[in-house]
Amino acid sequence: MHTRILLAEEVHMVRGALTALLEREADLLVVASVSSANDIVPTALETRPDVAVLDIDAPGPDALTAVAELHQELPGCRTLILSSCGRPRLLRRALAAHAQGFLLKDAPPGRLAEAVRTLAAGQCLFDPVLLMEAWNSQESPLSARETEVLRQAARGADVAEIAESLCLSEGTVRNYLTSVVSKLGARNRIDAVRIAYDECWLP
Repeated sequence: MHTRILLAEEVHMVRGALTALLEREADLLVVASVSSANDIVPTALETRPDVAVLDIDAPGPDALTAVAELHQELPGCRTLILSSCGRPRLLRRALAAHAQGFLLKDAPPGRLAEAVRTLAAGQCLFDPVLLMEAWNSQESPLSARETEVLRQAARGADVAEIAESLCLSEGTVRNYLTSVVSKLGARNRIDAVRIAYDECWLP
């Protein structure tokens, strides 16, 4: 009997490679693959996978929001997060969204199939050291609005564009950016973006 897998990965070539890697295993079957977090839950409801393997950096709304929705809509589907970021704060968010596994993308290729089997057997898969770090780490000091302003700045938007997007005045946006720099102890806006990405505080 096959373990049915839903795969979410934004890069087409990587998605194809992961599919081929998983389907080399006689007991694993990729029943669907998507490139956007928007498609995770609808596709899962249609295909009823046993395990969802999700790239946390998939475009669209925060993929961890899709993880939480998947837990609500299809609780029998176990969720394995793939990420290039091993920061404990990201693991805390994954745990809060009810993910059952967390695997770094630089893990050996055979580790992915093992992880899928572990979750399909009803177990969880988390690195114990990362779990301890997640337990001891602090949440982002930024408010939701400050995070959104910084996220748009990180993507190259200028003050005027951010203000228009969020229906704020340019002065308010500048105040938010000043506050972000201060809270993160950054030298400037670019340094604030670097710090926030390093700590996985930016979606």
